Amino acid sequence: MGFLSLFLVASMPIIQVLLIGVIGAYLASGYSNVLTTSARRDMNKVIFTVFTPSLVFATLAKTVTLADVISWWFMPVNIAITFMVGGILGWIACNILKPPQHFRSLIIAFCSAGNLGNLLLIIVPAVCDEDANPFGEDRSICRSRGLSYSSLSMALGGLFIWTHTYSLMQKAGKLYHKMQSKSIQCPADINEENSVQDAEQAKEDGTAAYTDEEAPVSTSVKPGEQREQNEMEAPLLSCQSEVANKGFWTNLKDAVHQFIEELMAPPTISAIIGFVVGLVPWLKSLIIGDGAPLKVIQDSLQLMGNGTIPCITLILGGNLTQGLRKSALKRTVILTIVCIRFVILPLIGIAVVHAAYGVGFLPHDPLYRYVLMVQFALPPAMNIGTMAQLFDVGQEECSVIFLWTYLVAAIALTTWSTIFMSILS
Repeated sequence: MGFLSLFLVASMPIIQVLLIGVIGAYLASGYSNVLTTSARRDMNKVIFTVFTPSLVFATLAKTVTLADVISWWFMPVNIAITFMVGGILGWIACNILKPPQHFRSLIIAFCSAGNLGNLLLIIVPAVCDEDANPFGEDRSICRSRGLSYSSLSMALGGLFIWTHTYSLMQKAGKLYHKMQSKSIQCPADINEENSVQDAEQAKEDGTAAYTDEEAPVSTSVKPGEQREQNEMEAPLLSCQSEVANKGFWTNLKDAVHQFIEELMAPPTISAIIGFVVGLVPWLKSLIIGDGAPLKVIQDSLQLMGNGTIPCITLILGGNLTQGLRKSALKRTVILTIVCIRFVILPLIGIAVVHAAYGVGFLPHDPLYRYVLMVQFALPPAMNIGTMAQLFDVGQEECSVIFLWTYLVAAIALTTWSTIFMSILS
């Protein structure tokens, strides 16, 4: 397969996302004003409680079999590695760049959670349909296997996203609203220019304005400015002491409660039920298949699940109208996320898949290894935008990050796909 044809194949899903996002931006703009803030919030609740669970269950119940779980056992391990490595890199980036406290979990989420669902469902079958692809001459067999790999990736990715990433975004939302309710501003969020005007404005508004941390720090402090700083130090110390005073058992109890709460999320519950139905033959025969007596349940869930991707993308475009106007994140943070997702993670992915194949963990099928490698090179999961809307935190910042990561992905994902295929051919 030539580079130009591969470029066209790999860029199509990204272009589709951008086009639907433009429609969402128009619907949320003043020219249309259909996707208002309240409308987007209500849509996100429907996506969270209805559309996403339906899509996850319908995909898992139909795709997963006991034989697949045995032969494809490394895929959940591979996805876990992407989340772990991406999370560690995001944590390192936060400690170096020191963004505002409530943005740190958001940044880690963007670095760790990739779009493991709809992009693979579009890219992999499209690659199989191309002439001279390195995955076999029979397009129908390649496409069938590709859809199975992609569906399992989407289901497993949803399980990780709605537990690990959901926890990060929930933590960011709680911290942000706690800071808002108590008018607390943490150290990383302080305006480093320390101007009297900014401090007075912060008192009036109840929140402080976040500015670029690369701004020069004033070396001379006037008496009035010193008073403003002293007044802000008291709530700062109380913010830190609240975290420090918690004991081990309290933290453990909170962690267990948090884990149970995440397991009770509708997408997570649907993923667990979908796995059970897919792995139990007699349950699967009741719902899945042309002659299944309860086939209407699967068809109905599939119909509702089909609305997940367009709705999420429309909301993403609607939030973009806010993100273009303002963003509290530095440009260096956005650049760091792009480098982690499209440079560091794909290189690690090549090493991980090559090492796993070398020790015999992977089957010989090159298409399976291709999917595992692509999982390291995907742009961030759009469900992060759903969670940002759900918890009302960092919506504008999410929009800006999505804009740049998906623009870069049009070239980066195509380039890495070419490299992966050249390695496997």
